[in-house]
Amino acid sequence: MTLQPNVLLSRRGFLAGACCAAAAPILTPVTFAAMPGDNRFVTIVLRGAMDGLDLVQPYGDPAFAALRPKLGLTPQTGLLDLDGFFGLNPAASALMPLWQAGELSFVHAVSTPYRDQRSHFDGQDMLETGGSDKAERTGWLNRALSAIPRSDARKAIDINTSMELILSGPSDVDSWSTQSNFALAEDEIAFLDRLYEGDDAFARAMQEAKKTDMSADALYGDAKRGAGIAEMARLAGGMLREDYRIASFSINGWDTHVGQKAQFKKAAGDLSTAITTLKASLGDEAWGKTVVLAITEFGRTARENGTNGTDHGTGGLAVLAGGAISGGKVLGQWPGLGDDHLLDRRDLMPTGDVREIAAAMLYRQFGIDPDNLTGKVFPGLAFDRSSIYLKG
Repeated sequence: MTLQPNVLLSRRGFLAGACCAAAAPILTPVTFAAMPGDNRFVTIVLRGAMDGLDLVQPYGDPAFAALRPKLGLTPQTGLLDLDGFFGLNPAASALMPLWQAGELSFVHAVSTPYRDQRSHFDGQDMLETGGSDKAERTGWLNRALSAIPRSDARKAIDINTSMELILSGPSDVDSWSTQSNFALAEDEIAFLDRLYEGDDAFARAMQEAKKTDMSADALYGDAKRGAGIAEMARLAGGMLREDYRIASFSINGWDTHVGQKAQFKKAAGDLSTAITTLKASLGDEAWGKTVVLAITEFGRTARENGTNGTDHGTGGLAVLAGGAISGGKVLGQWPGLGDDHLLDRRDLMPTGDVREIAAAMLYRQFGIDPDNLTGKVFPGLAFDRSSIYLKG
């Protein structure tokens, strides 16, 4: 990198900028859309590639224990049995009452069309645009606003320092900006290392920055982090009780290459807090007309790695919650974990398109025409209105 003579950046300025860059903050955008009608829809983007094989563990698959000797659990070692084959990670035990009430389901082995390169940035872009390639630059939730019947009444608001891609597009959006000083993710720090390695001053500054603890725990601690997520969910619930009917926000912390058990426990707790707080804030009547969809950019490797974590994979997991679903089910077509069933002998094989789940929920909640779902909201998707995600 070559600095222009008139571009001077102090080490203090660089360090401040690096710590505030937070391209994938633990929690940021809360986006809202107002419309008539009583049905609600909430999307939660789980940034960093959630390990679905950890959240909902297929302990009944004979290959699972060998792939996950340290990360894998059984009902005898704390796993919360769901159906005799799958079990819920105890870190998400707060969600069990929803499962028992039929207000929670999981969809295994789903993905976007994104393959091979395993970049968080590209993967999240495709997740949020809802397209079949990286060319699309507007978000599927924004396009859905204009496709909902009587869309002239729709208006969205984004609560964030910058607009998330999922809400970017032609539909009018109001924005409310808040502050976000969360930590950099592991791959973002590696990117900055590469970016500044050719400039001695910046490289030294980057190494100095890395000597300080830039982790989420150091910046906020578990208590503040949990309180922030709860407050965000309360805000969303309060808005959804009033005129707003669509909300979207993100939770980070799912990039678990190293020491996954501890990191995953915190992230799963964050997700549980968000969903349970949403339910409490909405109240029984509104919750009964709400669907929550939590999705991630891709899954993680079926086999745990040598640093007690997992690496970027393909097939992942989607979470469905809300009083408007017929829950208590693990949905999707399970491909198996034997070597000959894995994608490239390393990843959970995708057997479903995560966009179909989102399309099914938009169809169910707002009556978006299937032709609009496949031609406008999710270009290239083959949406079947008889989808299993619509039953019940």
